[in-house]
Amino acid sequence: MATALSVEILQTLIGFDTTSANSNLELMAWVRDYLAGHGVESELVYDEAGSKANLYATIGPADRPGVMLSGHTDTVPVTGQAWTRPAHRLTVEDGRFYGRGTADMKGFIATVLAAVPQMQAARLQTPIHLAFSYDEEIGCVGVRRLIDMLREHPVKPALCIIGEPTRLKVVNRHKGKLAARVTVRGKECHSGMAPFGVNAVNYAARLIGWLENEARTRRDEGPYEDGYEIPYSTIHTGTVQGGTALNIVPNHCSLLFEMRNIAAEDPHHLLARLRAHADDLEAEMRQIDNGCAIDIDVTTEYPGLSTSEHDDAIAFVQALAGDHKVTSINFGTEGGLFSQALEIPVLVCGPGSMDQGHKPDEFIEFQQIEQCDAFLARLIARLAQD
Repeated sequence: MATALSVEILQTLIGFDTTSANSNLELMAWVRDYLAGHGVESELVYDEAGSKANLYATIGPADRPGVMLSGHTDTVPVTGQAWTRPAHRLTVEDGRFYGRGTADMKGFIATVLAAVPQMQAARLQTPIHLAFSYDEEIGCVGVRRLIDMLREHPVKPALCIIGEPTRLKVVNRHKGKLAARVTVRGKECHSGMAPFGVNAVNYAARLIGWLENEARTRRDEGPYEDGYEIPYSTIHTGTVQGGTALNIVPNHCSLLFEMRNIAAEDPHHLLARLRAHADDLEAEMRQIDNGCAIDIDVTTEYPGLSTSEHDDAIAFVQALAGDHKVTSINFGTEGGLFSQALEIPVLVCGPGSMDQGHKPDEFIEFQQIEQCDAFLARLIARLAQD
């Protein structure tokens, strides 16, 4: 039974600690050996250091555009989380599979790999491509090298299905993301002489206040985009670091913020306005010391996804999922990059729920694995007919 093989493979995949800070090469070596054992060749696309890799493989005729099944192999860290079960060993309890990456998104990869024998036996008329990436969790970094390789391929995929956890609901839209680091350089002095210094923490706080005001404006005034649970762009400051001691006026403070933007907004417009505001603050700071400065550096950026509701790919994937609705999600995927670079329809549809992703005791339900096995079986049957 395919589900038994899916669970066996999931157990193996969870055993690899592929937190984004780690290499994923051991996992990829296992996947390559597994594919080779079923007569499937694969190729790796490495990062610059050679310590991580994407994997790409084609099953079926290589001279025809096919359906690409895409997933990322990296996971978020477990550090600081209160797990009650082993994070990197699959635990089965009450119809659930616990472990880091079960939902996001090794469950999907396991079902895809478990379906490979069926793919090989089906004599596919339209190929299935497997695309597994690294470093998705830190800004969709690794897949860009894979996309560069696919641009050079003589035959590109016709459709991409990204198996991020949606409970196998068909998703055609998600927001884009821009993240940036703001570094404030002030002037240090004894706190008893604070007016002669430039307090970097205070200026960072003013920038945070400006960002929070922008966030409230979007909440209260829009623009809005129907179909999202949160129908406007969000702005969020995630970390702040500054100061050394209470009796020292801090000369340094840095913060990280992000914008999750709907299609109607270009995040670079916000960035330009923030830069203009920072220039005003910088001029004020330099009245005391000309060495003061505010730097803004983009750390991560990826586009949103917006596949037309009239695209034939939606009806195709809805039939596989047995669900005739289409929806949107609040989290990001590699989908916008695939859509933008390869100019192909991209949909997100995979087992599990992001409600369980990134949390302690992450899990996926057995039923979701079973349903994804059935989804893939229908895909294989359909592509064997075309």
